[in-house]
Amino acid sequence: MTTAAATGVRRPSVVRALTWLLAATAAATVAVDALNWWYAPERGFGLAVRSGWALLRTVGFLILIRHVRRGRAGARPLGLILAVTTVLAVGRLIVPRAGVPALPGVLGVAVLAVLCGVVVWLLYRSPPLQEYLVRHPSRLVVGRRGISWREVAPRRPPVAGWLLTARVAAFTYGPLTLVPCLVAIGTILDGRLLAVPTVVLWFGIGIGVSYAVLFSTFFLLRGKTWAGGLLALISVLVVGVDLAFCWLLLGVDGLLRDGVPLVVAAALTLYALRRASRAAREEPRDQVPAGAAATAG
Repeated sequence: MTTAAATGVRRPSVVRALTWLLAATAAATVAVDALNWWYAPERGFGLAVRSGWALLRTVGFLILIRHVRRGRAGARPLGLILAVTTVLAVGRLIVPRAGVPALPGVLGVAVLAVLCGVVVWLLYRSPPLQEYLVRHPSRLVVGRRGISWREVAPRRPPVAGWLLTARVAAFTYGPLTLVPCLVAIGTILDGRLLAVPTVVLWFGIGIGVSYAVLFSTFFLLRGKTWAGGLLALISVLVVGVDLAFCWLLLGVDGLLRDGVPLVVAAALTLYALRRASRAAREEPRDQVPAGAAATAG
C-alpha cells in the first residue's frame, strides 16, 4: 500500500483528525438508525428499506476515509454529497406518520447533522486539506522499468471541483429513485396488485437513470459543453418522474420522505453545474494576452 510518506507528501495533522471524525460520524449513523428503529411506532417493510439504505452510508464514510488518507482530489465532493444525503436519509426516519418524533431520535439526528457539518467545513475550509487533497488514483502502469502500481494523472484536461461535485451528486439519482421503488413493493405485498406494472416501470426508470448519468458525466468531465445541458435535463426529468411516482404509490408520506432527498441532490447538481459554467466563462477574462501586457508595461 502506498503511503503519504512513501510518496514524499507529508500528511498534515488535520487528516488524522478528519479520519477520526469520519469514523465517529459513521458510528453515529449506525447508532441513530438503531435508535430510530427502536422508537418507531411502525416497523414495516418501508421502514426496513429506508433504514437499510441509511446504514449503507457507513460504507460511504469508510470509502471517504480511504480517499482522505490517500489525498484523493475527489474526497471533497464525495464528502459533501455524503454528508447532505446522510442527514436527509436518517432524518426522514424519525418522522412518524402521526404525532411528533421521539426526543432521542431528534437529538441523535441533531448530533449527526453537527458532525456532518464539521466534516464539510474541514473539507472545504481547511487550507492544509486543500493542499493535501490533490492526488490522483493509482493505476497499473507498464513501462520500460516493468510493471508498477503508481499514481497516474488522467488523460482528460483538468476538471473543476464543481464538475466533480455535480458528477458525484448526480450518481445518487439511481439509488434515490430505487429506494422508494423498493418501498412501493410493500404496497404490492399488501394486496395492491394493480401497482405491479407501475413499480416495474419505476424500477426500469431507476436503472435507466443510472446509465444516463454515467453517459452524460463521462463527456462532462471531458469538457463537452452539451453534456452539462444533458445532465441538467436529466436532473429535471428524474425529479418530476420520481415525485409523481412517490405521490401515486406512497402518498404524501412517501413524497416527503423519498422525494425531498432527490430534490436536494438535483438542486446540488444544478448549482454545481452553474458554478462550473460561471467559472469557465470568467476564466478567459483573467488571462491577459502577452501583447497587451507588454503594451501596458
